[in-house]
Amino acid sequence: MEISELFNAIRNEEVTAVSRLLKENPSWVNEKDARGSTPLLLATYYGFEEIAKEILKFPQNINAQDASGNTALMGVCFKGYDSLAALLLKHKANVNTSNFNGATALIFAATFKQVDIIKMLLENGADTTAKDDRGNTALDHAKMQGLTVVIALLEN
Repeated sequence: MEISELFNAIRNEEVTAVSRLLKENPSWVNEKDARGSTPLLLATYYGFEEIAKEILKFPQNINAQDASGNTALMGVCFKGYDSLAALLLKHKANVNTSNFNGATALIFAATFKQVDIIKMLLENGADTTAKDDRGNTALDHAKMQGLTVVIALLEN
């Protein structure tokens, strides 16, 4: 058996296969594919909540970063997967980790107008003063795009 089997099972949304492979090889939960994604990062990137729940049954670094420094939480904030964001936060994902460009989950959520996720992040202690490598906060990104709902949320 090779780790590629696990990543292929995730991509093909094969929950039973993912579960079996991780039970047989629990250390695979922390392995990375060619793009630097862990099984959790890959599952959440595709929005596969049932697979993410299976993967989260195994001890792992929930804040593992891919080749760009993005975490699973950042990915779901970018994509707008509200229920996955809630799941990751329930499992204590760090809301203030920054990627290699200094962006945080809140900056992604604000940039992509993910209002419900922004609320969750704020409730879980997201740092509204965190700045990316260009010196912009989540509020700055919202203002640059004229996202009035996001601006109001971040200003309060």
